[in-house]
Amino acid sequence: MKNIKKVNLYGASGHAKVVIDCILSNGCYEVNQLFDDNKNIKDLVGFSVLETTKLKDSLQNDFIVSIGDNKIRSNIVESLSLNHTFCNFIDHKTSYLASSVFIDKGTVIMPKAVVNSDSKIGKHVIINTASAIDHDCIIEDFCHISPNATLAGGVYVGTGTHIGIGAQIIPGIKIGSWATIGAGAVIIEDVANGATVVGNPGKVIKR
Repeated sequence: MKNIKKVNLYGASGHAKVVIDCILSNGCYEVNQLFDDNKNIKDLVGFSVLETTKLKDSLQNDFIVSIGDNKIRSNIVESLSLNHTFCNFIDHKTSYLASSVFIDKGTVIMPKAVVNSDSKIGKHVIINTASAIDHDCIIEDFCHISPNATLAGGVYVGTGTHIGIGAQIIPGIKIGSWATIGAGAVIIEDVANGATVVGNPGKVIKR
């Protein structure tokens, strides 16, 4: 008989809906409780939402921080980590993960995402719907790889960086920490820490 683990979610927004779907499809986990700072949110897709003042009552179950904003997710993880533990990664049943892939705690792999051979995914990362990460990529903690983004082989993405919807990154590119890659951008050169890059080919518009 399969051992079903219970998981709590911190964050009851649209992103949390997709995380819930991943949990329900996975077969290894079930949703225990949802928590949110917004006291007006009482329900999300049929699950009750509790105020975060009640977090102290849920020490026995692991958490996923189900918030899309990288910086907010990072801050909440930091605040929770003193008293709570985090779930091993969650993947949707339609995603593909090569057997040599390493994925750290708190990360969620959304429907139809692909992570290929020898790639390494850090903590509390979002690999969103139908994104593709090819071989030997490294995605550091708190990144968000948006829907339909494509990373070719050997790409490095620094902590907290957001890769926009449909962005394309050629092989061997290094993207710094807390950078933003715009939707549909084509990245053919390395990107510095904190830079915002848009367009085809990608151009820095903000540092």
